[in-house]
Amino acid sequence: MSEVNDEDVLEERMWKKAGWIAQVLKNENDDGWAVSMTRVGDTEPALVGPWTMGRDKKNPKPLDHFAFSTLVKTAREVLLRHEQAAHARLHKTRTITSEDGLRIRVDLDIAEDEDDPHAMLAAFDDTTGERIQSQRVSPVFKLTEASAQRFLRTGEG
Repeated sequence: MSEVNDEDVLEERMWKKAGWIAQVLKNENDDGWAVSMTRVGDTEPALVGPWTMGRDKKNPKPLDHFAFSTLVKTAREVLLRHEQAAHARLHKTRTITSEDGLRIRVDLDIAEDEDDPHAMLAAFDDTTGERIQSQRVSPVFKLTEASAQRFLRTGEG
């Protein structure tokens, strides 16, 4: 992050660099300051937090390279945790043993679609990864050991 290009902005209260924008703003709730970190192109900040007062205890401390680097790292971690949480919420998996002794992985992938909410239920041979069967199901389908076994036996979710 040490290189500066023509599109970078390195001001006391705003840095735009490496695909991120840090802005120091007056905290509306008290006399302090806040900093927001927004990925370029996003409409909402990934991170908003308190910002340190300067030596005069009136104005904010200026942004610098070290603070910006730390903010970028923290904002990336926040986005990663959000992505991981969304994946965990939208993707469920169970591994079961079929009647003939094969290990089968059953996946439920929920589509967040306002116009057509649904989920896809699919069974895979756990050894080869080959898909055995799949079916569209309700987005509120509960993937349990019993529902996975039933899907494998009947092909219905």
